[in-house]
Amino acid sequence: MEMVVVAPPAPGRLENLKRRFFATPLQALLSLISLAIMAFIVWKLLDWAVFSAVFTTSGGPEACQAAAGACWSVIAARWRIILFGLYPFEEQWRSALACVAVVVMTALSCIPAFWTGRRIALVWGAGTTLYYLLMKGGVLGLLYVGEEAWGGLALTLFIFITTCLIGFPLAICLALLRRSELPWISRTTGIVIDGVRSLPLISILFTFAIVLPFALPQWLVGDKLYRVIFGSALFFSAYQAEIVRGGMQGVPAGQEEAAMALGMSYWQRIGRILLPQAMRNALPATINQFVISFKETSLVVIVGFFEILASGNAAYGTGEWRFAYVEVYAFIAFIYFVFVFSLSRYGAFLERRMAVGER
Repeated sequence: MEMVVVAPPAPGRLENLKRRFFATPLQALLSLISLAIMAFIVWKLLDWAVFSAVFTTSGGPEACQAAAGACWSVIAARWRIILFGLYPFEEQWRSALACVAVVVMTALSCIPAFWTGRRIALVWGAGTTLYYLLMKGGVLGLLYVGEEAWGGLALTLFIFITTCLIGFPLAICLALLRRSELPWISRTTGIVIDGVRSLPLISILFTFAIVLPFALPQWLVGDKLYRVIFGSALFFSAYQAEIVRGGMQGVPAGQEEAAMALGMSYWQRIGRILLPQAMRNALPATINQFVISFKETSLVVIVGFFEILASGNAAYGTGEWRFAYVEVYAFIAFIYFVFVFSLSRYGAFLERRMAVGER
């Protein structure tokens, strides 16, 4: 008589927790102590941020100073400075609408139906143009507002978007040039990439903002904001070029050889065979580079721009709210978290959809 072996049932969640954290008396004691410490920290944070906090501006700064919790009144009183910076008060609706245009543009780019070169170019071109017209004005009856008055979240988003728009195509060009079969082209490109990557971003921003005007003719100097954006895009492209090149090296050589056997031209091989697979391979590192670039926009405060971090400094810089700097920075950190976390989750979605890492 043949015996039938029945596999034991899979352990449930409680059984897994018991095995992982309560396997021995000592492990159980350490788990309980850790749990108690985490519960204490969470309770203190909730008590400070919610239960004992002040949310209204009715009592003024004095009510916040007398309270034991957070002073969120500073956000209610100074949110315009944080979000819009030096932008004229009567025109701040334009800055808000420009931020919405950037968010909508990004959201549309995340929809698979728009994943064609023509549609992506149309969405990003229209969104960037609408943003620029709303912020600068001078047309359609809108008051002209120079770049020196831009600030807050709107300026942070503009620097990030334009850095990616300029830097990403430049990165692809640098990656292709570094793969050139002509040694003088590949080596020169490698020197440029390694030279840019060896410099801190702060020094590049300072050079493009302060030093470069002394080395260029007056007609080529341009506005300081656009010089800083180009410097940031150059820095972004140097790192992204190596990411793209690494993705290209991950494509089997037989793919390009098969395309050559089919009679495809160089640009057809690049556009239809090599780059799509390279970008798929480089997707996790590319998303990480976007996240880093978004956070690095805060460095432009060093060269005199009023982005969201500088706006936060101004929000509590007045004498009456000087004590509430923790709440202001917590609010700014929350804004950064929302954008960065959304970008990271979208990157994870793309990885699952494209089955990155699977063969």
